[in-house]
Amino acid sequence: MKIKYKNRRLYGNLFIGLTWIALGIYTILETENPRLLDYSNLFFGIVFCLTFMFEYTNQYLSIENNIIKKNYPFGKSIELRRIIEIKKYGGVYTLKTINKQFKINTTYIQEDSLKSLNTVLTKLNLPENKTPFVAK
Repeated sequence: MKIKYKNRRLYGNLFIGLTWIALGIYTILETENPRLLDYSNLFFGIVFCLTFMFEYTNQYLSIENNIIKKNYPFGKSIELRRIIEIKKYGGVYTLKTINKQFKINTTYIQEDSLKSLNTVLTKLNLPENKTPFVAK
């Protein structure tokens, strides 16, 4: 299961990237002798567009085989069965094991994906004093 980014975040990165690229092309074409610094706008635009493509294809989190993983290069992962406590504070879930913490920023997550994530976390059946998700 993939937990998806909000479209606003994804397409915001794309918009910023295309704007930087357009500004970079304009700067390079309008400058008689472009310097290395004039190419920086183009570079930053490409970085933002590559970020959009990476996040669009991989999304924020994946939950497979009872492991939740952040889909970043070298992203953290945690086994769901090892979670002993979940804390929720201001849009951030902190999943705790004996020796690890795993933070999930819910402001990045689409509403339907957030409901799926909450369902998975509710099914962990942790004691009521160790989780904000109580199974009903």
